[in-house]
Amino acid sequence: MRQISGPVDSACQTFRGRSVYHFITHRFPLFSRLLLTESDTTNLGADLAALARPGDVIALVGDLGAGKSVLARGFIRALAGQDIDVPSPTFTLLQTYETPTAVVWHFDLYRLEDPDEIWELGVEDAFDEGISLFEWPGNGGSAIPADRLTISLTIQPDEARLANLSGGPSWTDRLKGLPGDG
Repeated sequence: MRQISGPVDSACQTFRGRSVYHFITHRFPLFSRLLLTESDTTNLGADLAALARPGDVIALVGDLGAGKSVLARGFIRALAGQDIDVPSPTFTLLQTYETPTAVVWHFDLYRLEDPDEIWELGVEDAFDEGISLFEWPGNGGSAIPADRLTISLTIQPDEARLANLSGGPSWTDRLKGLPGDG
C-alpha cells in the first residue's frame, strides 16, 4: 500500500492544496460509458439532463475535440425539450438557456487568463439559481465547487470516447440508475 506524503493540514482536509474529497471523488469513477459515436455523447448528455436539479454543478473535462461541447449540447437540448441552437461559448465565455427545470449556465473557461476572472461572469448567480456546466473547469480555480459531477472525456485509439463520471454525494444515488458500464 502506498502512503501519501506531503503537507496535510491538522484536520486532514487538504493535501498539496487540494481537498482530500477531490482525491477520493476524482480518482474513482462512479460510472463509465464508452461513447462510440457523437450521438452516444449527445445521448449521455440527455441522460444526465434527466437527473439534473437546480443547484447542480457539472464539470466537463477533456482535451480539445473530446466532446465536451457535444455533451453539453445534448444536455441543454434535453432540458429545453427542443432542438435549440446551442453554440459553444468559447468566445462569449458564457451562454444561458431558459429551460422548464432551471436556467442552464454554460461556461467555457478555456480563455480565462486568471481564475479570479470567473467572478466577472456572474458565477454566484449560476450556483444559486441554475444548473452550471463548465468546460475547462480547471481554469476556474477554487471557484468551482468540490461537490460537483465531473465528466472526464478521453479520446480512445479508435476515435471513440470514454466518459468517466465522478462526483459528490448528491450524484452517487442518481447515477445508479444510469444505463452503461457503471
